Amino acid sequence: MTTNPTPSSSSSDDDENGTKNLDEITILGFGSLLSLQSSRLTFPTLRNFRLGRVPNHRRVFAHPASIFFKRNIANLDTLEMSSLSCEYEEGHSFVCSIFEVPNEGLTAAVATSDSDDGNERSGSWIPSQAFLEREEEFEIAMVLYEELTPMDAKNGTSMVPMRTETSPSDDTTASSSSSAQKQPPVQKGVICRRSTDEAYIAQWGQVHWENQYTKYGVKTIWNWERDSGLRPCPAYLRHCVLASWNCGNNGDGGATKSNSDGWSGVDGDGGLCYDSFLDDTYLVDRKTTIREYLKQFPEVMAMEPPESLRERYGG
Repeated sequence: MTTNPTPSSSSSDDDENGTKNLDEITILGFGSLLSLQSSRLTFPTLRNFRLGRVPNHRRVFAHPASIFFKRNIANLDTLEMSSLSCEYEEGHSFVCSIFEVPNEGLTAAVATSDSDDGNERSGSWIPSQAFLEREEEFEIAMVLYEELTPMDAKNGTSMVPMRTETSPSDDTTASSSSSAQKQPPVQKGVICRRSTDEAYIAQWGQVHWENQYTKYGVKTIWNWERDSGLRPCPAYLRHCVLASWNCGNNGDGGATKSNSDGWSGVDGDGGLCYDSFLDDTYLVDRKTTIREYLKQFPEVMAMEPPESLRERYGG
């Protein structure tokens, strides 16, 4: 999940600390939040659901989630316990969902400084304690993203290459380029990105670490080697695949296409969002795509979640 602070229409100029009041947060979902139905379970008051793309980041199943053990859908013996995160990697990108929610205590402060690559660092956007607790294992970082137009989604096409620098001179150059290469607006959002075990323990303490992970036999969150054999949690993977597939029913969120992969009993078409999830999402080895993994293990899509989780993990 990612968020983009949206300044309030009644906000005054930056205060002496370089912060602004915010009315809304823009959420960018890259897993379960790819579907409107799933998003509304977490954010009942969301609005303006649409699609975008996060450049220079890779979506990957590379860390176990404590919640999967608590819900009894993780398997330590087979290492089928991984959740999704994203990590900075130039040249990679993925389609995400975008929507707005009221800023109900998610932001502590916003400053105006940028880093050289256009991404904000810790100290320029400061999440609230409540937001940190909701996404406790991640680094919360502000990154660039672009929205897809309805035509992009309908045609199943990606957008023109994205600017990676944000200086005034770059904006001037971009505005004078050919209309055939017109750039979509560049915006910034806060993304839940991979972190480190050390940062987790520093933030939450050794006792919390032991209660969330060690008690389940998990010795690390983020130090899984590429050849470790870590695999996606089946119920969660199925949920995300169906969420990306059903994205086509959500307003501008997808294109209609044939069900070439044969997910039976699924309403809706994911189009660009669905294809991106299959082809732009990787296992911990950073080589195997989800499309390839599901061809090897097609039974994942037939594994219904427990009755108590049918709505939450139903795509």
